[in-house]
Amino acid sequence: MKNIKLKEKRLITSALPYVNNIPHLGNLIQMLSADVFARFCRSRGYETMYVCGTDEYGTATETKALQEKKTPRELCDYYYAIHKDIYQWFDIAFDKFGRTSNEECTEITQSIFNDLDKNGFIKEHTSKQLFCPKCAMFLADRYVDGECPKCHAPDARGDQCDSCGTLLDPTQLLKPRCHTCGSTPEVRETKHLYIDLPSIAPKLEEWMEKASREGKWSANAIQMTKAWIRDGLNERAITRDLKWGIPVPKSGYENKVFYVWFNAPIGYMSITKQLEDEMKASGKESFDWKKWWLPSESEEASDKTGSDIKLFQFIGKDNIPFHTVVFPCSEIGTGRDYTKLYHMSSTEFLNYEDGKFSKSKGVGVFGSDAKESGIKADAWRFYIYYNRPENQDYQFTWKDFQEKYNKELIGNLGNLVNRTLLFINKNYGGKIPQGKKDEALWKEVLEHEKKATEHLEWAELKDAFHEIFAISDLCNKAFQAAEPWKAIKTNKEVSDNVLYNLAYVIKDLMIMIQPYLPQYSQVVAGYLGHTIYDAHYGFEAKEGSLTWDDLGKMEGLDGVSETAVYFTPLDNKTVDAFRTKFSGKQGESKKDEKSKSQQKKEKKAEPKEEKPALTPEEQIAFFNANIELKVAKIVDIKPNPDGDKLYIETMDDGSGKPRTIQSGLRKYLTEADLLGKHVVIASNLAPRKMRGVESYGMLLAGDYTEDGKECVEVLDASWAEPGTKVVLEGSDVNAVKKNEISGDEFFSVSIEAKDGVVQIAGKKLLADGKEIKTIKALNGQIG
Repeated sequence: MKNIKLKEKRLITSALPYVNNIPHLGNLIQMLSADVFARFCRSRGYETMYVCGTDEYGTATETKALQEKKTPRELCDYYYAIHKDIYQWFDIAFDKFGRTSNEECTEITQSIFNDLDKNGFIKEHTSKQLFCPKCAMFLADRYVDGECPKCHAPDARGDQCDSCGTLLDPTQLLKPRCHTCGSTPEVRETKHLYIDLPSIAPKLEEWMEKASREGKWSANAIQMTKAWIRDGLNERAITRDLKWGIPVPKSGYENKVFYVWFNAPIGYMSITKQLEDEMKASGKESFDWKKWWLPSESEEASDKTGSDIKLFQFIGKDNIPFHTVVFPCSEIGTGRDYTKLYHMSSTEFLNYEDGKFSKSKGVGVFGSDAKESGIKADAWRFYIYYNRPENQDYQFTWKDFQEKYNKELIGNLGNLVNRTLLFINKNYGGKIPQGKKDEALWKEVLEHEKKATEHLEWAELKDAFHEIFAISDLCNKAFQAAEPWKAIKTNKEVSDNVLYNLAYVIKDLMIMIQPYLPQYSQVVAGYLGHTIYDAHYGFEAKEGSLTWDDLGKMEGLDGVSETAVYFTPLDNKTVDAFRTKFSGKQGESKKDEKSKSQQKKEKKAEPKEEKPALTPEEQIAFFNANIELKVAKIVDIKPNPDGDKLYIETMDDGSGKPRTIQSGLRKYLTEADLLGKHVVIASNLAPRKMRGVESYGMLLAGDYTEDGKECVEVLDASWAEPGTKVVLEGSDVNAVKKNEISGDEFFSVSIEAKDGVVQIAGKKLLADGKEIKTIKALNGQIG
């Protein structure tokens, strides 16, 4: 496994956490995942940069600051310190953990906006929004309270009613009132700026086709991105009527700021520049941030095309479109050659016990809880990596944590290390015996090491981790088969050989597991008289540290120092106590003796994240309340003369009136393939104009590959009459849905095919009582 110092650079980011909360175990997955990959890349010899930081602008921060009677800056400073402390405890080796509320982010965001504006990709639109005369400000969604128009709860918020779960527009509220002062707001017109995604779409698609293939994007990321592109991108607002944010450098917009989702991904660039500026200020040898993000304009870049830079991004599945569509469009639209996504590593959600994490209810383990639990950081890291939710959601349970921790971390890896090194200390005076290389054992070990390395090159962290534990299991069996406790008395050569080989395997295991368990690996390597390579910007590795290049080498080990047990088992009593402590059952007695009414008020006032991820139960509830799917027959179809990928389809949807829908299917299907077909449509999507024609809904389809060619299969419901409602099994077919929903609302629910059955969160979609199925697009996103 010769390690060559490679020219290629690995630029690594993980999704920026919102600053106004304490991260829980599920929030930590992306940062911990990127940490493993960054440590691996450094050990392999890649020039590596890993940046992350807190996302600090936006409505949620402004609202939380009002609630806590702090300025937004004071709030961000307070929570940034909490975040940083938690990530340091988890031993996440960022090259820089920064923040977006700094001058670097303002400078780069405004520069990108100016380029987009200069190139004609910024549009202006007027919309109606609630305005508070007393506060003299337009009110963002979370600044409005009122009566829900659906269930008539008196305390609905401008974005959602907590009582019935309906997503709202503030202007829909009955008896609206300003959240800050209680006054009645009035509807006024306000102007906002939009990025013209439809005009950038052709270049985006050209880039995406190449990048997704070369960077081996996950099927989920490809399907979701293609669905966005295929069904036509919309212009997207990039300004907000807030005070806390990056000022908009355009006349007439002096009182507005950039929308958080426009500037947040740019934060990756700005945090890199923060590191550059800090290193220069401290007198350290620095670098040019453009070498990583804009090499064509950097004097330091060895390759002005940026082809030696590979950008790996670690995110949750709910953030995919912002990293494959919105952010790349912002980069492409500037006309500059910014570094763009190479490989995306996205995960599903980690939920807690039989529900989800909730700080307000005291449910679940948050970063501060893990730190105070007495359980070592590497034990938490182990559990997250061993069960990383790569293909489906995963449920944290204390029983599962106990079983995996005791059986695999302690009973497998820990057992091999402890029994081998303790035996050498006890029976060989701490001197590793000389022996013969066990060729059969090493053949299997090296095969697992090769597989783990290949997995890690593509950030397949869970598979690589399990390969490492397979090596440990193999070697435990070798120890047991050799029975050195007997052989040392009857056939010492057998004992010498097995301990000699296992000592070197343990050396390899510590090199490979260091990215995952950095603290434990250094302790065990120390027993063998070594350190594992661990360096990043501003931190040098110890001379002679072991790297990936040392895998398989059987030299350099001499003795074993005195060892100690690092991980101790979790017993039932301890686990039961933790389960009770974090179940929320004690929460009511621990709220500083506040009155019930005060607790209720504060719970209602607590802001939500900008982009909340829906649990499976919430997806089902939201679909049943809001999304209307029905069967429609394509009675006419023709190309859009102004859109080379669009069909204009006339539908019979059972209403007696023709419906026009546009779809981006010309590249995949002929008119004859579609004419007369009974398909499934999203029938209550807000109309949108694409290439001069209004589209009233969306035709549902899935992507698949056949003979190396990308294909699309539309959902077929040939047995059902036009107008037949498509519902989830067990749902009321006559339920009244919301009249109109946005594209973002529709995509908040994940419709997917699993083994050919179309479903949402495990519940099947039915038309006239029959399952909707796919024939070729068997597994993946439907959109």
